[in-house]
This record gives sequence, C-alpha cells and structure tokens, in this order.
Amino acid sequence: MIQCKDCEFFDRAPNGAAILRCDPFSTIKEPDCLRKWHLLRLDAMARVSQATAAMNERLAPLQEKMIRFMEREMDDSDDADAWKYGIDDEEDDDDDT
Repeated sequence: MIQCKDCEFFDRAPNGAAILRCDPFSTIKEPDCLRKWHLLRLDAMARVSQATAAMNERLAPLQEKMIRFMEREMDDSDDADAWKYGIDDEEDDDDDT
C-alpha cells in the first residue's frame, strides 16, 4: 500500500495539516486513499460547522436586541395607526355603559 507521504498528490501545510490534492474521480490510487480523502473532508465540514455555531452564539444577544426593538417599533406603529381603523378602547368602554 502506498503511503500518502510518498504520493505526488500529498502536501503538508505550514501548520502540519495534511493536504490531499487528489481527485476522487480520477487520481485515487488505492481504496484507502478515498477513505483518507473522506476523513479530511468530514473534518473540514466539522470545523466549518463549529465556526458557524460560534458565530451564531456571538450574534444571539444582538439578534435578541434587534427583535425586541423591531417589536417595539411595530407596536408603536400600530398604536399610531389605530385612529385609521377606528379602534379606540375608550369609545368601546363608553358604549357598554
């Protein structure tokens, strides 16, 4: 079995990470090459997912503030437009008495 370090499609990143430049559809030499390629892709997907989750955690407080602000603005707008629709709580109370 050929080792990755001996393959022409293998490189090492400056941080020591393995870089496989092989194409799984044409340049795979052995079945283990495909397994290793899959592991590296899964690792990359896991890192992206973790980075997305970390960013969402950082943005969550800001999103909550924005939602509260928008709700307050929409409530104020509804209150300001209530005269257009004839909604008046005081008139309803007077008619009942």
